[in-house]
Amino acid sequence: MESHVLSRATSFAGGISSLRKLHRETTTNSHIAFVQTRPIAEGANLIWGRQLRPSLLLDNLSTQNLASAKREILRPTFAAASSSPAGGSDSAGEAKVAPVGFFEKYPALVTGFFFFMWYFLNVIFNILNKKIYNYFPYPYFVSVIHLLVGAVYCLISWAVGLPKRAPIDSTLLKLLIPVAFCHALGHVTSNVSFAAVAVSFTHTVKALEPFFNAAASQFILGQSIPITLWLSLAPVVIGVSMASLTELSFNWTGFISAMISNISFTYRSLYSKKAMTDMDSTNVYAYISIIALLFCIPPAVIVEGPQLLKFGFSDAIAKVGVTKFVSDLFWVGMFYHLYNQLATNTLERVAPLTHAVGNVLKRVFVIGFSIIVFGNKISTQTGIGTSIAIAGVALYSYIKAKMEEEKRRTKVA
Repeated sequence: MESHVLSRATSFAGGISSLRKLHRETTTNSHIAFVQTRPIAEGANLIWGRQLRPSLLLDNLSTQNLASAKREILRPTFAAASSSPAGGSDSAGEAKVAPVGFFEKYPALVTGFFFFMWYFLNVIFNILNKKIYNYFPYPYFVSVIHLLVGAVYCLISWAVGLPKRAPIDSTLLKLLIPVAFCHALGHVTSNVSFAAVAVSFTHTVKALEPFFNAAASQFILGQSIPITLWLSLAPVVIGVSMASLTELSFNWTGFISAMISNISFTYRSLYSKKAMTDMDSTNVYAYISIIALLFCIPPAVIVEGPQLLKFGFSDAIAKVGVTKFVSDLFWVGMFYHLYNQLATNTLERVAPLTHAVGNVLKRVFVIGFSIIVFGNKISTQTGIGTSIAIAGVALYSYIKAKMEEEKRRTKVA
């Protein structure tokens, strides 16, 4: 009996020793274990990757949840250590280390590739989209094509299981419908603006979106917006006003449509906060695209249907040929869907501050390349106003990202 007790005590002591060693190693490397998951960032006119996936916000775990997570990591090793023979070495309870893949070995390189593809696809989409409008000025129909190609792409992806389709019920559908409606309205009005004015001017006006977001948060949600954020938005308003006054392609249709797009995307963000779900971003984006497509079809038929049947299609085919016309519509839809999907995937990999800078640089890239490709002439005042507006957006994004980071640190502490 005495030897049996001593044997049990020795085994228990060995397990405790292994646990203490593992705890010291886990404590030392805790920042490595939890650094891979980051909160999804704000902006980029995308909500399906940010506000609809609270399950990814592991940085917001409380201290109690963090300790619980560590216990889950320790439990299998402790069990192995306890089951090892008395007096055995600690190596008996050590788990085999899995080989490190390319994505884990070079995370910075992979993230940089995501950023490059996001920018590249966005620039190509904007250029091809504007070229189509130069010979086929029907933005409602083109908006339908954007979403239709994306919806077909999602259906094919679901059919082959990449990704596996997430089930949707009536409750979630009711929550996603307002989000999809605002997405459809914002998308159509953006395209109306692209068709009416220069791409650079539309993106300059759309730089006002942070102003509308701040106003909605203050006056609709009742959230207190610090004075520093409001002051950072002043250059945005001033810059857009300066650019609008002397923009050579200015017309009220393009300007008002871009403003409606800003408001629509602002309300999309508000509704998305009520539609939070654990569904992955790819599936959520697919469902939103399909629902938004259904909203876009009726106005396209009513507003542009008669003109398209009478002379719209025939004129476009006469100018560029049926093969180029169909291929342009297909590829612009593919680029639209892929750049949005890449933007979602990129934002999931970086911190809010990194995204804030990246989103501003993306707008600069689009404006710059559109001016070069289309040879748009801009006045000195327009160039200065655009620069001031972009600088204001960068300042606003930086201040907001720093505030969000401080809030997270306070919650964790």
